[in-house]
Amino acid sequence: MNYIDTLKKAPDLVSPGISACQGCGAELILRRVLQIAGPNSIFAIPPGCMAGAGVVGWNEANGQKTPVHITLLDNTASFLSGLTRMYQRKGRSDVHIVALAGDGATADCGFQSLSATAERGEKMLYICYDNEGYMNTGYQRSSTTTLGSRTSTTPLGSVISGKPQEQKYLPLIMAMHNIAYCATASPSHMKDFVEKIQKGLAASKEGFAYLHVFSPCPTGWAYQSHQGITIARKAVKSNMFPLWECKDGQYTLNDKNPHPIPVSEFVKGIGKFKALSETAMAEIQHMVDTRFALLKKLAE
Repeated sequence: MNYIDTLKKAPDLVSPGISACQGCGAELILRRVLQIAGPNSIFAIPPGCMAGAGVVGWNEANGQKTPVHITLLDNTASFLSGLTRMYQRKGRSDVHIVALAGDGATADCGFQSLSATAERGEKMLYICYDNEGYMNTGYQRSSTTTLGSRTSTTPLGSVISGKPQEQKYLPLIMAMHNIAYCATASPSHMKDFVEKIQKGLAASKEGFAYLHVFSPCPTGWAYQSHQGITIARKAVKSNMFPLWECKDGQYTLNDKNPHPIPVSEFVKGIGKFKALSETAMAEIQHMVDTRFALLKKLAE
């Protein structure tokens, strides 16, 4: 069955009236993950955009139509460690144990428990929707925020002009934990995304699986709400967000992208990059080129 038929037949397990911003990338990610995981799933969602957008409903009349736990910002992976072990003791391998967390709860506050959970090989699928900041509280920078981004904690001024540090590349850090499955995905490449959700769920029966998903944010990034998929596609085409996966130590570039567009093309029309200097642009381009060269080397 192709991915379009799969999505057509799978029920939408979130009510239509949740309060995510118009054009929210994370809502699209949440809905697709739930469609593939299905009703026999238990989710953990820490504080953030999706926890605040209405996933907790009333008598299944609204909100998310599967069990969902709103964890702390820093303990999502460790919380699910206990849950997955309980279901293993009951012999219930049919239940999907899934985390859906933003980059703040993944790369920053929750990284200690995430790394320890991955190192132990706990059986779950951990999905990070990366919108490069703490969007739910007014867009503060996170460690995955791109160099030069304007945020409420890295404003444009005489002292700094956007975030002065390069972003932490978390997917590769997670792959270095030698986990069962690690991949990146984007809502602009839906076939690839659906297949990686399926692979991640399958791998979660063997050990720890991690999926890092690009999640553009119209409110925080300052672009028009209908442009999200276009921006996500440009992120892949520029190698700002390359698509790859790692299974059993074997890396695969899913889009080898022989003719990438320049980073300057990706940042056009995105308000958080409006003050990028030529120096910052060159630094980002160098980082992107270096990182992609490393991924190509790993995939040889």
